[in-house]
Amino acid sequence: METFENIFLDLSKQSGRCRFAESGLGWKPAGGGDTFTLDKAEIVSAQWSRAAKGQEVKIVSRNHGVIQLDGFVLDDFDRISKALKIWFGVTLEQKEHALRGWNWGKTDFAKSELVFSVRNQPAFEVPYSEISNTNLAGKNEVAVDLSLPADGEENGTNGHLGGARAKGRKTGAAEDQLVELRFYIPGTAIGKEKNEDGEEEEDAEDKEINAAQVFYDTLMARAEIGDVAGDTFATFLDILHLTPRGRFDIDMYEKSFRLRGKTYDYKIQYDSIKKYFLLPKPDDMHTLITIGLDPPLRQGQTRYPFLVMQFKREEEVTIDLNMTDDDLKNKYGGKLQAHYESPIATVISKLFIGLSGKKVLQPSRDFSSHHQQSGVKCSIKANEGHLFCLERAFLFVPKPATYIGFDNIVSITISRAGAGGASISASRTFDISVTLKSGGEHQFSNINREEQKPLEDFFQLKGIKTKNEMDEESALMAAAMKDEDLASSEDEVAAVARGSADEDDESVDEDFHASDESDVAEEYDSAHESSGGSDEEMVDADDDDDDDAAGSDREEVVERPKKKSKTK
Repeated sequence: METFENIFLDLSKQSGRCRFAESGLGWKPAGGGDTFTLDKAEIVSAQWSRAAKGQEVKIVSRNHGVIQLDGFVLDDFDRISKALKIWFGVTLEQKEHALRGWNWGKTDFAKSELVFSVRNQPAFEVPYSEISNTNLAGKNEVAVDLSLPADGEENGTNGHLGGARAKGRKTGAAEDQLVELRFYIPGTAIGKEKNEDGEEEEDAEDKEINAAQVFYDTLMARAEIGDVAGDTFATFLDILHLTPRGRFDIDMYEKSFRLRGKTYDYKIQYDSIKKYFLLPKPDDMHTLITIGLDPPLRQGQTRYPFLVMQFKREEEVTIDLNMTDDDLKNKYGGKLQAHYESPIATVISKLFIGLSGKKVLQPSRDFSSHHQQSGVKCSIKANEGHLFCLERAFLFVPKPATYIGFDNIVSITISRAGAGGASISASRTFDISVTLKSGGEHQFSNINREEQKPLEDFFQLKGIKTKNEMDEESALMAAAMKDEDLASSEDEVAAVARGSADEDDESVDEDFHASDESDVAEEYDSAHESSGGSDEEMVDADDDDDDDAAGSDREEVVERPKKKSKTK
């Protein structure tokens, strides 16, 4: 027996004792815990290389993937090599990793891991057991999603089958974890085209197809994503999803379900489902199924913490589950049936509830909108949707799907739409702002005025502190109108008390003619010269015969109106 101290299993947080014996190898954490053992018949190959915690022995097994043992020193190589050769018949190969730092190279699909090599030296390896999903992010780009541990404490020492066999638990010891890799794969490769069902035709000839597509298909099969993950219990085709937008086929397995779309393909564990909602849409035509996920679904840089599916209420489906009677009775305790013939939303809900063990959440019976619905139409910024009142929370769907628990609410403020209410539409709608204990707020706008009383009654029933700014504005407006009426009445009383004093002030001056123009002649006026004479000349002109004066006046009227000369 060869024994080594301070050895880490699969990047475990704790070190332990590792032993090699004729029957196999074993590892036990120093602080106590589950012991990992591996029979010698499981060992296929072994490699020796430099690692972060010293020297590493990487063992490829038949059924448990890749096992990593870190923390050895250089002097341990001879002892380990001799033990593997004599007891297991395996040669310990020395591997040198590429240290150039290049981000271009060649990918190789090994038995248990994806190897990225630079100049024929491995730069890094990704075990298939750590890959949760892969997508074609573009014509020549493939995104590889890495699994997240269900719990931060889970790592190689306490997982199933001796540690890192469950996805995401191998790197659960790290504070920071890589969650996505993207490969740019240009050019073409030789492969067979697939039919509409995604299956290769047997009679099809090899053709040049996109190299990224070949990489994607190979990784799907090696990482056990999709059909190869197990037998499908049920399949639903072309299901409309509002978040993320598109149509996906749903394949339901024992421990996970798969969404298959034209561009993206997701595999989601039932353990990731945190909340499950069945919501009747207020249009009396559709039913919404909303699934809360943690960790959220990722599509590139976008995260989707909720899946929102929409179904027609009248659409029925008939399906037989791909299960034995023993499984239905023993594994699921009668929660599932062998045959279903009901509306499709009801069937999918029962399957999700039975397979995931989650409780279905529905709108509260204490709330009913003005039109006797369980939700009200509103919007978050420019996104329209519906706000549902649940027993312990609010839920807005479809985009952005927003869940607000009552225990996280400080207060709710009801205000007039547009913070002014001058427009006609503003007088018919209102807004509500939800202030959170964790900081920030959510604003729901453009709610029909008819829904104000039902919502206020529900807030009061749930004991939520509510402030109605609309009532305060109405009270201030009424007070202002009252003051204006009082001021106008005081003016009328004062006018009556003054009697005819106002009339004297407003009396008309009979000598004043507002329409008359100035009597002063201008330079361009024809009377400029005559008006420019002395006072004596002006007096003599007035002494002339009246007829002559009248005639001259008539001539001036015909030609141009004459301005009267001012006399002293």
